[in-house]
This record gives sequence, structure tokens and C-alpha cells, in this order.
Amino acid sequence: MSPVDAAAIAAVARPALSVENLSFYYGSQKAVEGVSLDLYQEQVTAIIGPSGCGKSTFLKALNRISELETKVRVDGSVKFFGQDVYSPRVNLNRLRRKIGMVFQRPNPFPMSIYDNVAYGVRVFGRPTRSSLDDIVESALRDAALWDEVKDNLSKSALGLSGGQQQRLCIARALAVKPKVLLMDEPCSALDPIATMKIEELIDSLRQELTIVIVTHNMQQASRISNYTAFFSADESRIGRLVEFGSTAQIFMNPTEPRTRDYVEGRFG
Repeated sequence: MSPVDAAAIAAVARPALSVENLSFYYGSQKAVEGVSLDLYQEQVTAIIGPSGCGKSTFLKALNRISELETKVRVDGSVKFFGQDVYSPRVNLNRLRRKIGMVFQRPNPFPMSIYDNVAYGVRVFGRPTRSSLDDIVESALRDAALWDEVKDNLSKSALGLSGGQQQRLCIARALAVKPKVLLMDEPCSALDPIATMKIEELIDSLRQELTIVIVTHNMQQASRISNYTAFFSADESRIGRLVEFGSTAQIFMNPTEPRTRDYVEGRFG
């Protein structure tokens, strides 16, 4: 990214997350090396790149969710509104409340639709039934699901379609009022109609949230994102950030030959 591009981006938005020289290890195995970029407030950033280049690893590093899976180590820093998320003083539950995540496959809890959305709210507070009803309705409306489920809130979430389950998971994340929403290929298991609804939802949320989405779908990235980061892996399968810029620049006038080859479908 050229200095002109960087200055233009910095002029229109402040970062919600600032990543500086981030290297990420699973045990002793390095997975991502030397990533530096800013993720801007109330903007959608797409993370693209071939399989095995560290996209999902990078995403999970932003709210430390990867620590629930295995032993990890991080060099560099990730700052959330100026606070290093890897500081030993950070409350991980509070961090993951503020930086929510939606996974590749819908993962509703085996409970009612209502209780799925209310789950995190109950964990973090003791709302009255009336206020909880309002929160659940608001989150389902924000996730464009309310009209489809409002008469069936007591039914199991597992009875919903795949697309509805994914929007329910988004509603569950929205209910606790995050500032950032991480999305790891949220449409990869969905049909085209459900995918369209998720993309419309992302578009409606961009005025309220910072959204970071990993996607293999180049058309999706170009449709929904303001900024795009292209990752690729070297011979050692260590992921690196190749190029970051506005989505228009990345898709129409990339500065790196590897970026051009990838977005034009020559590899990946």
C-alpha cells in the first residue's frame, strides 16, 4: 500500500483495531508473521487469500478466541481502541463481548431461539424480563430474523434452517453490544438466497459496527467490503499480509503482482 493510499484511508476513519508486527504461533509452529494493519471503525474489511495462508488464524488472534482451542504464542501487538488485547490485565470475557465472532458453520446452542439470543446478556448482567425481551427483539431485528421467528421464540434453535441459524448466531453476538464483529467465512455453508440475506445484513450493520470478514468469495469481498487485506503463504506455509488497501484499489489496481494474480483467478 502506498503512502498516498494509507493517508487517504486514515483520513476517513479511525482504527478500532491496530495490529503491529503480529506473529502468531501454535505451540512452536509459526502460522502468521509480521502483520501490520489498521481495521477501521464502522467499516467492513475483507480478509482474502488462498487456503492455508493464515486468514482465520489472524482473525481469531484479534479477540484471542484461538486460546480456547490450543496453546498459542503471540509476538507484536493488537490494540483495541488503544488497549493491548494481549496485556495480562485484559479480562478475556469482556474482550470477547466487545469483539464478537461468528464462525464458518452456524453453532446455535441446543436451547430455544429466545435463550440463544439472551445467553450472553444473562452471563454479563441480571436484566429484568422486560428489558431482556427488548434486547432479544432488537438483536433479532438487527439480524433481520425477527419477522421469521417472532411467533416461535420458545422453539428449539436447532429447528431453523442453516441461513436462519447463522443469522441467529449473529443476533446472539449483537445482543451483548459489541464494537467489532469478526466473521469467519459466514456464508460458506449457505445457499445463494441465505448468502444474500447475510450480505444485506452486513451492509445494514456497517453504520454501527466494525466488521472483519474472512471470505474465499472474491465477488462477495468486492460487494460488501470497504477495505481488503490479501494474505498469502510462503514456502514454509507461514501466512503474511501481502497488500492492504481500499477494496476498489485491491481489485482494480493492486500494487503487488501476487495480489493481481489472486484476484484475477490465476491461483488460489
